[in-house]
Amino acid sequence: MSLHSHRPVGITVTQTLLALLVAFAALLLTFSMAGCSRIADATPAGDHAAVPVRAPSDEIVGQEVAVLTEAPNVPAPITRTHATKVIVNLDVIEKTMRLADGVDYTMWTFGGTMPGRFIRVREGDQVEVHLRNDKHSTMPHNIDLHAVTGPGGGAAASLTVPGGESVFTFTALNPGLYVYHCATPSVPQHIANGMYGLILVEPEKGLPRVDREYYVMQGEFYTKGKTLAPGLQPLDPAKLTAERPEYVVFNGKMGALLGDAAVKATVGETVRLFVGNGGPNLISSFHVIGEIFDSVYTDAALGGGTPARNVQTTLIPAGGAAIVEMKAQVPGRFLLVDHSIVRAMEKGALGMLAVTGAEQPGVFKTLVPGTHGTGGH
Repeated sequence: MSLHSHRPVGITVTQTLLALLVAFAALLLTFSMAGCSRIADATPAGDHAAVPVRAPSDEIVGQEVAVLTEAPNVPAPITRTHATKVIVNLDVIEKTMRLADGVDYTMWTFGGTMPGRFIRVREGDQVEVHLRNDKHSTMPHNIDLHAVTGPGGGAAASLTVPGGESVFTFTALNPGLYVYHCATPSVPQHIANGMYGLILVEPEKGLPRVDREYYVMQGEFYTKGKTLAPGLQPLDPAKLTAERPEYVVFNGKMGALLGDAAVKATVGETVRLFVGNGGPNLISSFHVIGEIFDSVYTDAALGGGTPARNVQTTLIPAGGAAIVEMKAQVPGRFLLVDHSIVRAMEKGALGMLAVTGAEQPGVFKTLVPGTHGTGGH
């Protein structure tokens, strides 16, 4: 069941007309992009017993306001053992942000950060989404959460003009890690400007405990100027249509996960990465140089089956996600990359896991040191 309301505040006639036009286009898009909504798994006749039938919980106990975090941070694991009402407050803010040293870009954001804030709920929760569009925004915006079973993933209920607010509810039926994004036309433009993030629906019994969890999301920027051309860069629609980005980055900018901003661990700890790909166009070949993923939840599917083991590189499609886990066995710098390697070395899809602790010569030992380098490819 989905309930929604709209509370516009201080809306001009121009904004109202613009919203009506965009709403009509969005309605057409909702029908044409039905595949972006979650639908029941297709199975041959007679095999339906193998597919779990998920339904809203009969009992919702209490309510809470979701803690939303900025990448690379992740909200704490959920410890309650019952479904509850979770209120998610998201503000859409258009703001100029740093894309690379000396390079700025006007990003459209969920929560004022790139990527959007990480949302964590539990299977069976009743989630109430409050989407507020800042009064200084230049465009209406909405939200399509891939975790939603409902029209447009919530997009049909949440088109919000500048200064307005939309509210809708959904039940988190399916555990997994899901992308959310803006689906207001032009959808590619809204996503390319930074409007995406991740929502985790934990299984009822939770995830296995690990020592550290981090949020990493890949995305592309299609700037008028070449890579590293200085100044405030606008979107180049021709490059976007041709799928030729100038930047492919983790967490919204070049160097977001390098230096002091690297994600960290200690030898002996298990690290879980929630990895998403906002796109809007490219497939990510996610790899950590010098590590092997002990477990990979391919396509971020949870709630059934055993994760893949001993994986070197995992593919993450645009609009998709994966959950990877690894135990830090030796100290050092381990580079996070899109192994379509030009993207890492020239366009920005490069981060770092910095592991501290005692050397482990039984696992790795330098016998004759070579010339000092990056430690990567």
